[in-house]
Amino acid sequence: MTQKKKFYGVAKGRVPGVYTTWFGAGGAEAQVRGVQGAQFKGFTTRAEAEEFVKTGFTRKWPVKKSAKSPQKRSTPTPNKDHIVIYTDGGAINNPGPGGYGVVIQSLDGQQKEISGGYRLTTNNRMELTACIVGLASLPEKKETVSVVSDSKYVVDGITKGWAKRWRAKNWMRTKTDRAINPDLWQKLLDLCERHQVDFIWVKGHAGHPENERCDQLAVTAARGGNLDVDEVYEAEKTAHR
Repeated sequence: MTQKKKFYGVAKGRVPGVYTTWFGAGGAEAQVRGVQGAQFKGFTTRAEAEEFVKTGFTRKWPVKKSAKSPQKRSTPTPNKDHIVIYTDGGAINNPGPGGYGVVIQSLDGQQKEISGGYRLTTNNRMELTACIVGLASLPEKKETVSVVSDSKYVVDGITKGWAKRWRAKNWMRTKTDRAINPDLWQKLLDLCERHQVDFIWVKGHAGHPENERCDQLAVTAARGGNLDVDEVYEAEKTAHR
């Protein structure tokens, strides 16, 4: 769950216009969810959002790039040989109550949603958990899978080989610093070895329907009741008091 943009332009939806929130009855999400061909995009200024409402995607809107960001790739389309898993996670006040959301687009064209929450955890643990839950839900047989996440921490950890190097060094980042969240990285690496998996980074809150949906699932879970216990994290917190 990354920082949200201030204005959302809905060019095609139930009620086109500019919205200052994504969630809730008065938010942009309610205007586009389930609308075929919906057109919406987040902006930093109202003027840009208003222009988008008038033009939609008939004009080419620039995508801001950062040299520090992983290279953005187009998200794949699921087919009979390829599963796509969208994930998101976060914690309120970090650390705090946390949640994860997963949207799985499967080979048969069906879409499955999974979510859950913990009473005390962190943003990064929930981002990792979302990927783990998504991959763990797949059949035992080897599948070709793309995991789409807005977490640079997760995507870089896999694609740049950080997690494998930490594991090879007994979960040490350096000679003196231990890797963070080794329990979850171990689970994720094990699942990646079971299937043929690649990781794709997308910018959060940039109008990507599945990414927005994962965020909504994660936020709802974090704010819900009867949250699970992140036993590893809470044990570590207790040990360091």
